[in-house]
Amino acid sequence: MAEPGRSGTTTAPAARADVARRAAGWASAGSGLAGAVAVVVAVLSGSGPWLTGYVSEAGTADGGHAATYRIGILALAGSLLLLAAALPPGVRAAPALLAAGALFTAASGAVTCSAGCPLPPFERATAADLVHGGASIAATASVVFAMVALAVSGPAGRTVRRLAGGAGALSLPLCASVGLAMLVIGRGAVVGVLERLILALAILWGLTTAIALALTRR
Repeated sequence: MAEPGRSGTTTAPAARADVARRAAGWASAGSGLAGAVAVVVAVLSGSGPWLTGYVSEAGTADGGHAATYRIGILALAGSLLLLAAALPPGVRAAPALLAAGALFTAASGAVTCSAGCPLPPFERATAADLVHGGASIAATASVVFAMVALAVSGPAGRTVRRLAGGAGALSLPLCASVGLAMLVIGRGAVVGVLERLILALAILWGLTTAIALALTRR
């Protein structure tokens, strides 16, 4: 009779942990969707052409919808943190990378850039511009590296690995392209479109991965 008791005490915490992880997955999806909607509303409601500037321009003081943008960015940061919490036990590197991505995303929302979000080498940037730009780049890199880590992580599960592998395969060349474009041609339609493609892909990956984790019973 002792063996069933030990089995019950062993499985009950595991079951509770599984429920908590699936709840974190649903919360991550909800937070990510809300954040994405808020950012899109802020960008589309801006005064300038929304395809040629940086997304972060919607968060400047004179953008008109800075509060909406910052709320959206913070919601996206929360979504990344919840996604890290939703990952199954045994997954290495990805949780830390997603947590770092959440931290850098929150920093990019907290430190706003000046008008136009100027960046070198073609524009003169302030210290706040460099901090904001650096945080944004670090956030994107952390998320993309998390995709790569999950793509080769057995404990993550087949669906999560496939989602991460596909998103990572698309994100890496896009990131390289936007980095090269920023150095060679600077601000413009090319950088604007590439930046939005990367962000859209990262958000879509986060949403689909969170839902996949929320639906998985272990």
